[in-house]
Order: sequence, then C-alpha cells, then structure tokens
Amino acid sequence: MYELAPNIDLLFGEAGDCAADRVRAAAAAGFGAVEMWGPTGKDLGALKDALEQTGLKLTAQLAEPRTQFMIPPKNHAPFYAGLEQGVQIALQLGCPRIVVGSGTGFGGRKRQDQLDELVQIYTKAIELIDGSGTTLVLEPVNVRVDHPGALLDRTSEAVYVARGVESDQFGVLYDLYHSTVEGEDVELELANAAELIKYVQIADAPGRGEPGSGSIDWRARLAQLHASGYRGEIGLEYYPTVSSAQSVKRIQELAAAR
Repeated sequence: MYELAPNIDLLFGEAGDCAADRVRAAAAAGFGAVEMWGPTGKDLGALKDALEQTGLKLTAQLAEPRTQFMIPPKNHAPFYAGLEQGVQIALQLGCPRIVVGSGTGFGGRKRQDQLDELVQIYTKAIELIDGSGTTLVLEPVNVRVDHPGALLDRTSEAVYVARGVESDQFGVLYDLYHSTVEGEDVELELANAAELIKYVQIADAPGRGEPGSGSIDWRARLAQLHASGYRGEIGLEYYPTVSSAQSVKRIQELAAAR
C-alpha cells in the first residue's frame, strides 16, 4: 500500500491560504503525510505545530532559491546558502527530502557538458549537507507544456547525474506526469532508474489534474511502479478540477490495492 502525500500548495485550498490549516484539512481527510513547495511565505512555526499535532509527515520541500545554473555569470553562492538554510528548515519540520532541479539549459553549450556540470554542482551540494540526514532528489521536468527551456527533461539524464554524484543522499524524483508528457516509456524508465528513485510524484495527463481527469492508465502505472521496487511515498502534485476531498478518491482506492 502506497502512502499518498497531497501537496498543500495545490490541495485543500478549501481550508484557506494558511499551510497549517491545509495540513489539518489533509489529516481530517485521512492522510498521514503531505508535501509542499518551498518554505518561503509560510509560517514555519505554525506549520511545525500543525504537523506535530496531527502526526502528519512532511515528505518533501523545494530547494530555494530556484537557480539558473547554466546561465552566465553562474553565481551559485545563493543556491548553496539557500540549501544550507533549507536543510535547517527540513530538520525543523522533520522533512527527509529537498527537491532540486536543473534550471534552464544554455543554448551555447553542449548538453553533455551541462549535465557534467550538474554532477559537479550537486557533488559540492552533498558535501555541504553531508551528515544532515537530508536527501536531495533531482527532478526532470517536461519542456513541452510546463517548463520550456529546462535543461533536464529526461529521466535517463537525471539518472546519469545521480550516478555521477554517487551518494546515498542524492537520487531521482520520478514525476509520472512529466515523464508521460515527454512521451517516455514509463516501464523502461522505471527499470533504468529503479535503484535511484527516492521519491515519486503524480498528476494525470493531459491537464495536470487529479488521477482520473486525464488519460493515464493508473492501475497499470501503479503496477509498473510496484514492479520496479519502489515502496516510498507518492506526492500528489496536481491541480484539482473538483474539491480536494473528491479529487483524491480514485487514487486512494488504487494505492490501497498495491
């Protein structure tokens, strides 16, 4: 049975804009975990209290600031400083993962050179946070709809970077929505990345709505995910087209069957 973690920046907006209130709404809906985007703009004290009072886990948060690594003048100091601060926030909130990305690719350089530079950047990042217990998960995103210009749009290249970093504190975030939009063979990508996938997120395609709102065969995809060996949490990172409570019903039923 997979544990589902609704994204509190997208779901349970019926509870208002306060992250702590959305955590409580997720708990009332029967969830044991949530995820979020970045901590900026959130009352972290209230969020921590809500997590502790409800017993919910925070499964993932975004690294801030989001950085354009490949665009000159390539000053990565804000990223590293933000990462160290983000780790402290993650420890405060009991969050085991920080999601990182590639930023925009630079058209004037070979793609392989840029991937190798990502390996260097994240190797240094792991050295900075070594011993914290926090894991960085690298997310490839689709460039066809949501993130035009992003460097990392292929699961196989995120795997390449993760193998280059070669650390237990670094892995791949496999987002089934982004992978589907990019036209990837899900079963093949999961097989190639299996040992490096440290977190999974989902949304339906097309539309990035709740499972059941698009054309993805969720029974088949969850079976493939299970066959790959993944047993961790699944983040629900979608834009609900109906109420939050109604939007989760289909995936809750399917996840409970795994």
